[in-house]
Amino acid sequence: MTLELSALDKSVLGGEQGPSVAAAMKILLAFSKAIGAGSLLDITGAHIDGCLYHGKAGLDFVERLVEGGGRVRVPTTLNVGSFDLIHPGMVKMPVAEEVPARRLMKAHLELGCQATFTCAPYQTRFRPEFGQQIAWGESNAIVFANSVIGARTNRYGDFIDLCCAMTGRAPAWGLHLSENRRGRILFEMDIADPEPSDSLFVGVGLIIGQASGDRIPVISGLPQPRDEDQLKALGAAAATTGAVALFHVVGITPEAGTLEEAFHGHAPEEMFRISRADIDHALSRLSGVPDGAPLSAVSLGTPHFSHEEWMRLLPLLRTVAPGRGIPIYVNTGRATLMRLQEEGALDGMEAFGLIPVADTCTYVTSILERLDGVVMTNSGKWAHYAPGNIGVTVAFAEMRDCIQSAAAGHVVRSAL
Repeated sequence: MTLELSALDKSVLGGEQGPSVAAAMKILLAFSKAIGAGSLLDITGAHIDGCLYHGKAGLDFVERLVEGGGRVRVPTTLNVGSFDLIHPGMVKMPVAEEVPARRLMKAHLELGCQATFTCAPYQTRFRPEFGQQIAWGESNAIVFANSVIGARTNRYGDFIDLCCAMTGRAPAWGLHLSENRRGRILFEMDIADPEPSDSLFVGVGLIIGQASGDRIPVISGLPQPRDEDQLKALGAAAATTGAVALFHVVGITPEAGTLEEAFHGHAPEEMFRISRADIDHALSRLSGVPDGAPLSAVSLGTPHFSHEEWMRLLPLLRTVAPGRGIPIYVNTGRATLMRLQEEGALDGMEAFGLIPVADTCTYVTSILERLDGVVMTNSGKWAHYAPGNIGVTVAFAEMRDCIQSAAAGHVVRSAL
């Protein structure tokens, strides 16, 4: 397939906008040809997943763009980095790693990106709208934007997301196109629950992620979520255990008013039923830690805690009043943290063991003081990745159980 370029694309490629933008366009065109895109389209925003320091190559790439006078052409948010710039004292990192990690975050700012440093850009003022074409990295952000908002993005990895931001263009391919957004596989839920728990949505996400492969799942019969944070948890789990970048929930998400709409009039290629036993089995695989196991920490907020989640957490802390010295780490975006501080919502909360973490996440950065005991979380994503990333033993549970466990000093679970 021939890749058609606009006059502006050709001028950018020819260097009329500077060497950095030309380099970004060259990379984007090579990528577009490789995936078989026929043209490029304009985007209204980007979210960059390359702020997490993995080695010198990533830093060299961004600094080369900076040296060439590069600037992003659309509003561009930044994913988490390897460092909490707001609370630097809590990060345990050798200087040899800290310097390039900080530099990578700063270099993205020099390209004109926004200092959001959050995996949940949909919680910021840069949240896209239904139907907008965007180029986002970070798996949970991608699935949320496509599914819950109805914006349009593919799964863009490191460097390609930044090339899209630099050029303001993305390949007209994949989930950018209406015909590729139809459901392929149906999950029918056999669960009646007027007030579904957060864990239910995590469990559904784990199941559809493992079963869908690269097919777009449609969920029928999902109980009405309390808020979008439950859909956030579903999408994050699905993107963690599989390659889900878009899901439809009949009667809930914006492109699935009916089954017919979700499948664009086609029949599903395959059907599954999800029972309560299926949910329980999926959640049990997140941890085999028994009740009563000694606890070393609690970690919440993966993806980053929203303001609404904070408003549910803080009363729990005051009610349960943990007094065992178990730290409760809460990963959140700096914009959300700033709002809480302005509201005075966090005043005195350190007495309850609360430790806010911004700009990064505790499963990718060395922040936890102890790794020898059990760390409890309400996040399917954190529970999935933390054992391999930082070597901890994880117990998964509802947020209330996490806080009660911190008060008791050991794992306490009610029924999920």
